[in-house]
Amino acid sequence: MSVSVSYEIPFHDVDSLKIAWHGHYYKYFELARTALYRSHHLDVPQMEQLGYIFPVIESHCRYREPLHYGQHIQISAYFKAWEYYLLIHYKITDQHSGQRLASGYTKQAVCHQNGALLMPVPDEVIHIVQN
Repeated sequence: MSVSVSYEIPFHDVDSLKIAWHGHYYKYFELARTALYRSHHLDVPQMEQLGYIFPVIESHCRYREPLHYGQHIQISAYFKAWEYYLLIHYKITDQHSGQRLASGYTKQAVCHQNGALLMPVPDEVIHIVQN
């Protein structure tokens, strides 16, 4: 299941050429990742209730076209894998033309709140992300 969020590139995210700084793309990914987790009823309070934290252990972004001040974008996210970590794929598109502007992924480990790494991902977490 994929989720999408809409976002307008704000002035404080751009440089003097009105192009979004490359590091902000990860912030945009996080907007979609939060929506994805919430769509599975697995926001931060629910993670804490389960006794887990989900630190990002790897991230990647493929920049295809620059994002510009005032541009309306769609950021989509979905779970791609969940055996040894949670792999989430992202796509940023122009809201009006549908043109793909960027894509990427993040990997998140599942750890106990004390930081102890859990491998494989616990069954209760797999059940949540599959539904």
